[in-house]
Amino acid sequence: MSDQSTSEQSTSEQGISEQGGSEQSKQGPDVDQAAANGHVPEGQAGSQTAPPRGDQVWPTRRYQPGRLRHVENAFTSILARAGLIPHTYLLTTRGRKTGRPRRNPVILVVLNGQRWLVAPYGPVSWVHNARAAGKVELTRGRTTHVYEVRELPAQQAGYVLKHYVRIAKVTQPYFRARPDSPVEDFSAEAALHPVFHLIRADQPAA
Repeated sequence: MSDQSTSEQSTSEQGISEQGGSEQSKQGPDVDQAAANGHVPEGQAGSQTAPPRGDQVWPTRRYQPGRLRHVENAFTSILARAGLIPHTYLLTTRGRKTGRPRRNPVILVVLNGQRWLVAPYGPVSWVHNARAAGKVELTRGRTTHVYEVRELPAQQAGYVLKHYVRIAKVTQPYFRARPDSPVEDFSAEAALHPVFHLIRADQPAA
């Protein structure tokens, strides 16, 4: 998929669906705290490395935005930049080929104080850009922060995805697992929905 200046996805149930979550979301009892902190749950074996990046793996249902959605996303980006939509941020990545900034409105998933970026529609353009650069920018209002991104292996991503589909209901048709499915079902399709752990890269020196 080619880089686009407008956002790839819509990111709320009112027209924004690229990322699910709320900064005020609290970790549910079925979401493992260790996984939310970026660790594989104790007693579960699995690779510590992210899925292969060269494969174009897409969800069963393919996201295909039309002209109306692009217009809607552009308007949402303006509102996100202004901080007028609760919990919504403007994600900026650099085009891996052009170097030009690409912007997408997103809603972050927050678990146990950690931030996560989910691509429910598969390896869309911003995913490739984030992988190539290893970092992204998030803007809300007048505040912009730079984050390093670390893609999670399936065993860790499953917990985040299970939480994600409960708070981003509009994306549920793109998942095989249902909101009440076990975490293992989400881990099984984690390669279809890349998940990135966000780590502040511009923290002031102590």
